[in-house]
Amino acid sequence: MKVQQISIFMENRAGRLAAVARLLGTTGINIRALSLADTSDFGILRLIVDKPEEAKKALKANSFTFNVTDVVAVQIPDEPGGLASVLEALQAQNVNVEYMYAFVEKCGGKAIVVFRFDDLDGAIGLLQGAGVRVLSRQEVLSL
Repeated sequence: MKVQQISIFMENRAGRLAAVARLLGTTGINIRALSLADTSDFGILRLIVDKPEEAKKALKANSFTFNVTDVVAVQIPDEPGGLASVLEALQAQNVNVEYMYAFVEKCGGKAIVVFRFDDLDGAIGLLQGAGVRVLSRQEVLSL
């Protein structure tokens, strides 16, 4: 139920994002979802890739600073209010969303959203109890 996310810490300067994309591309690694947050000095590129172990090796070999975090990918109704219904279920149980971002493609007519929670296991149980479909790691990587 948990998916590995790779967070890459980069200087906020021209060419750094392209260097990561080029490295992953030439290594045969496909980016399935991403989020980029930045400040004036640095950025954090969060990725879900199809081959996380190979990505970690390539990033390490090329001196990129990164860490790996577990996240949760869930199917959400792709309709007005779909996201709100999931967030309200989490709010009702006081589960904090640290951040979230959308996936690059739909799955079975549903949108896919990736969440980072302060309590992953608790959030997974709560989501499943509320009837929200939590995707397995394999399902996410095969999209």
